[in-house]
Amino acid sequence: MTDLTDSGVLLRMAYRAMISAGIDADAVLNKLGLEKSILTQPELRTPHDAQEWFWQAAEEVSGDPHIGLHLGAHVPIFKGQVLEYLFLSSPTFGEGLKRSLNYQRLLSDAFSARISEEGGRIYLKQMMWSKKLHHLNECASVGVIKFFSYVTDGAFVPLEMRFNHKQHADQREYERVFGCPVLFEQQDVEIVFDAALMDMPSAHHEPDLLKLHEQLASEQVARLEKQDLVGQVSRLIAELLESGHANLEEVATRLGIKPRQLRTRLADAGTNFNQLVSEYRCKLAKRLLAGTDESIDEIVYLTGFSEPSTFYRAFKRWVGMTPIEYRKLKAEEDSA
Repeated sequence: MTDLTDSGVLLRMAYRAMISAGIDADAVLNKLGLEKSILTQPELRTPHDAQEWFWQAAEEVSGDPHIGLHLGAHVPIFKGQVLEYLFLSSPTFGEGLKRSLNYQRLLSDAFSARISEEGGRIYLKQMMWSKKLHHLNECASVGVIKFFSYVTDGAFVPLEMRFNHKQHADQREYERVFGCPVLFEQQDVEIVFDAALMDMPSAHHEPDLLKLHEQLASEQVARLEKQDLVGQVSRLIAELLESGHANLEEVATRLGIKPRQLRTRLADAGTNFNQLVSEYRCKLAKRLLAGTDESIDEIVYLTGFSEPSTFYRAFKRWVGMTPIEYRKLKAEEDSA
């Protein structure tokens, strides 16, 4: 199982929402150890586990114990992404929704939404978000409803909102925000709406564009799958270096594939095994030099080098300075 990640668009939208709400968004990022420049990374993915820390920081900075519920009103409408285009170019709202669910990991690996129909109602269920993420559940649900209203030109209205967590704010406040009855401690997080909306025609339906958008979505998912492999290999490299030497054959065996296949798949992902080993060694060496008092000889061993001279040459090639110079520089920065 690969580590779950979220699209950077979620962080960017949350940042914009905090700015709109008058919250010190940079202070929230600082609490997480993040620089604002991270928001400009075009293919940014953030660890899903970090959501809990993000919302804790947002609550502390804002002083609002119901920050998720209230921030939803400030979340910008989800635009400019391939999932929006899939909705708009599909024949109906229902087809756009079903098609988008095929590509939901473009937003988050933690999404596991599905739809069911009963008694003339559609239940859009989110299966995986933890009860601990009630801020995220509430904020994201408001955002989803706003997006559905946008793609249906205001026709979408929720009939009921259900959460798997306990009620945190006043019931009237929840109903004011969502415009419908809100239930708590349910089995799933669910948005309930009239099944008739599924057949609502899209004013922007265009068959040729739909094919193009679906192809683009498929390509983006394929790119994420390549990143999954790179992440798996990097984690195995880290594990194997702890016990000795990390080699391609052993990693391939751990992954259950042939070495030649692993080489091919890494090349398709734009990298190779030796490059991933070097990247891991470089990151580990920099972390040990800057954050510990380990001796250089011990760091040579921990990074998988057999000789100090080989380590020195490699580090100088990676960083442009010797390990001793790097450690001194980081010590001066910390004391400044």
